[in-house]
Amino acid sequence: MDQSIPSVDDEPADPTGSDRPQVPSGDESESIEELLLEFDDQEGLIRDRSLLDPNYVVKEDRIVGRDTQLQEVTKMLRVALGDNRPPNLFLYGPSGTGKSLITKAVCKNISNICEQRDIRFGTVEVNCQDLDTLGIAVYELAERAADEAGVSVEVPKHGVATKEKWDELYRIVDENFDSVVFVLDELDMLVGRRDKQDPAFSRLLYQLSRSGAIDDLSAHVSVVAISNDTKMMESVGSRALSSFTPEDVHFDDYDANQLQAILRRRQDAFYDDVLSDDVIPLAAAFAAQTHGDARKAIDLMRVAGELAEREGDSRVREEHVRNAQEKVEKNRVLEVIRGISTQKKLCLYATATVANETEDGTARSTTGYRVYQFLTDAIGADQYHQETYVNKMKELTTYSLVDFERRSHGPSSGMFLEFQFAERPGTILDTLREDSRIDMVSPEEVQTVVKAQLRNQS
Repeated sequence: MDQSIPSVDDEPADPTGSDRPQVPSGDESESIEELLLEFDDQEGLIRDRSLLDPNYVVKEDRIVGRDTQLQEVTKMLRVALGDNRPPNLFLYGPSGTGKSLITKAVCKNISNICEQRDIRFGTVEVNCQDLDTLGIAVYELAERAADEAGVSVEVPKHGVATKEKWDELYRIVDENFDSVVFVLDELDMLVGRRDKQDPAFSRLLYQLSRSGAIDDLSAHVSVVAISNDTKMMESVGSRALSSFTPEDVHFDDYDANQLQAILRRRQDAFYDDVLSDDVIPLAAAFAAQTHGDARKAIDLMRVAGELAEREGDSRVREEHVRNAQEKVEKNRVLEVIRGISTQKKLCLYATATVANETEDGTARSTTGYRVYQFLTDAIGADQYHQETYVNKMKELTTYSLVDFERRSHGPSSGMFLEFQFAERPGTILDTLREDSRIDMVSPEEVQTVVKAQLRNQS
């Protein structure tokens, strides 16, 4: 589904909207204070913005479509209520499918009950996406554990060995908790130094999961590893794997109906009668396109509401959702693309152009590489071999922009990778064309080359 989703008739304009603040005309100006007070007086549409935060820990009755996973995680972690060590868990599945939400909700409930029973239970959560090395990850865990306990970390972040950071983490845990659950979100992103035999996430799992064997650590420690990569455990070293031995919980995509149900349980974030009837179905439909991502659905509702407020509209309508979709999609792609090299941009542009012309939105690596060759020739850039092109595209999977599967269409065609995009290829192309070097090549010219290659492909 794309932006051509059938339009729903717009609601009539608010006949009472004349008393809303008007934007001043060209030669008028307002001070910052006047603008702030004007917004203060404006009739808002959003009543509770926390409900439109995808990371907000909602109550159990707002969790939809995850009954099985909720029961599994609850049953396995509940042994902490008896002052016992829960098993380690591995939660995996696409982004925005409830992994972190359920973990936080269960741990929050366990913490409340443990407090009544005088059991010192703690949840130490980190997102590993922005952590570069094992040492940084250990220090981040120590900081979060200290925050949870209301104490301070007594070693510096830099200039000390990683072992000292481990010792400090264990000290904080042992002095302040009877039981701790370490929640490692997006764990597969913690790769660490390339000269190490095992990735940093494997070494982190090994140390945390064997911490119970340390003589001077009496607190119960368990680990919840969360990943979008279903094959992450294949990269875990044998020592870590034998020590970690997790219980697996799989999270599949939300479908459009489940996404609608999630949004309806958060619609009280808005004032009564503010949402037009088409808003929730449309936001759910857009989110269902990208792997059934509930975070995206909730974010679309928030951005649509904010756009309506800025425009001084009395209701959130279909056009606000469509505008929010364009904004959210482009902002996310921009954020990723700003930080990648020109060569990765060329690889991505070539592959997205192919996907934009195919019926199923996929692109073969063999076809994408030939378009990449055309692009590098056109702008006079260095041209890599096909293996390097494929590796560059594989690296882009870590940004959740693209995914791939290994394919073969019979003995004569050989093996190739088939790339699929998480966002609309058109949005990726529009964003990449903001790079002046790529914009040197006419989109129509590239499209002609792609169509010729696709004819040869078939």
